[in-house]
Amino acid sequence: MSSIALGSPLVSTQWLADHLGADDLVVLDATVLPSSGPGGGYVSGHEHYILTGHLPGALFADLLEEFSDPNGAFAFTRPSASRFAEAAGALGIDNSTTVVVYDSAIGQWASRVWWLFRAFGYDEVAVLDGGLKKWIAEGRETDIGHREPTPATFTPAERPELWADKSYLESVVRGDVDATLICGLSPKDFSGEVQSRSRAGHIPGSINVPAGHLVDRDSNAYLDQSALRAAYAPALTGPRIVTYCGGGINAASNALTLTLLGEQNVAIYDGSLNEWVADPSAELSVGA
Repeated sequence: MSSIALGSPLVSTQWLADHLGADDLVVLDATVLPSSGPGGGYVSGHEHYILTGHLPGALFADLLEEFSDPNGAFAFTRPSASRFAEAAGALGIDNSTTVVVYDSAIGQWASRVWWLFRAFGYDEVAVLDGGLKKWIAEGRETDIGHREPTPATFTPAERPELWADKSYLESVVRGDVDATLICGLSPKDFSGEVQSRSRAGHIPGSINVPAGHLVDRDSNAYLDQSALRAAYAPALTGPRIVTYCGGGINAASNALTLTLLGEQNVAIYDGSLNEWVADPSAELSVGA
């Protein structure tokens, strides 16, 4: 175990500043950027990490490629245990490393990496509250350029209960299984007013808690627990909560904040709407 104790899956910028440079701490930049090319999509944030700047000593975690399954049917499909172990080990992470992850957005990319570590049996990982935006706003130091890690060996221990698949969601929609479905997409995407996929709408019975509404717009930090609890009030009633979005990314921010609230039976629908809408027989609802 690392000598650096994490008391929460979220750490402050001050906490990280106090611990930067520790031998058993690895800081990861998990930024993914929207593509400006035709057709949309996403591009790696590696160039942004190198040229624009990153936290001192931070390594780049390639969520688009290394921490996803390149052969998956949909973008950001979770990797196999062996691929995840290889990606984590390549960044110098072993089973005694404390890991802090951040991104340049609102924490959803960092949350996805945090969830992957958790799903592969490792809990000594936290998300930097407020990410790169808050770090820079506070006038803290950044570096530019690439940093090469020293490889290590990471041994995963899968927790399949942290994932839900399409058949499970279908059983929830039918009423055969009692679970609450939370969609982390924007209200307009959720309602179908904006169509980002081949079919518009959300999985029937879902509650919309947008990932963008979980952070303070000024500080970029997550809302305090009372505000988060108010945002999730309609959802904190069932025995299990399953979060989803377009491709399991915003859903990770939902999963993180639910964990902060003490919810212990939370899963992510990895395929999310990318998989759901690809099945023309899968029902969708529109409207708020």
